[in-house]
Amino acid sequence: MARAGLTPERLTLAAADLADGIGFANVTVSALARHFGVKDASLYSHIRNARDLHSRVAVLALAELADRVAAALAGRAGKDALVAFAHAYRDYAREHPGRYAATLFPLDPETAAASAAGRHAELTRAILRGYALAEPDQTDAVRLLHSTFHGYASLEAAGAFRPPRTADASWGRALDALDATLRNWPA
Repeated sequence: MARAGLTPERLTLAAADLADGIGFANVTVSALARHFGVKDASLYSHIRNARDLHSRVAVLALAELADRVAAALAGRAGKDALVAFAHAYRDYAREHPGRYAATLFPLDPETAAASAAGRHAELTRAILRGYALAEPDQTDAVRLLHSTFHGYASLEAAGAFRPPRTADASWGRALDALDATLRNWPA
């Protein structure tokens, strides 16, 4: 019989916390079982396998990030919205490195469709409405923003930014450059 108190939700939250501590790639069914002081087999009545566990953490992280970004965007437009989105994204990546890594986990199409993954694109497109970009430019701009935010967060997490300029100062300039690019999108 499975240990009392174990649920898919509790396992997912614990796995997400574990990911923030040891890295998403190191979250295994065995590591989670050790965390709860149970045998691996005790978890299989709640999760199918390691891929299922990773998918659950990814879905949780995508929802958390979307909620944070949505709250930051409320009532904002233009550069103010761009900066709020960017800060919420970067802050989440810094505060929850394992969860953030999970947002990049390849979900199967059905799970992705039911997750907050679509909200991220919608939130980004909401920012872009302030810049009056039509398709296909809007899709290109979504990709530019995601690439910049992800690249910056990943390089920062790896310790790639060194003096003489602070990472925060460069981040501010990058956001200024993105705003200028979006306002002056090439025809």
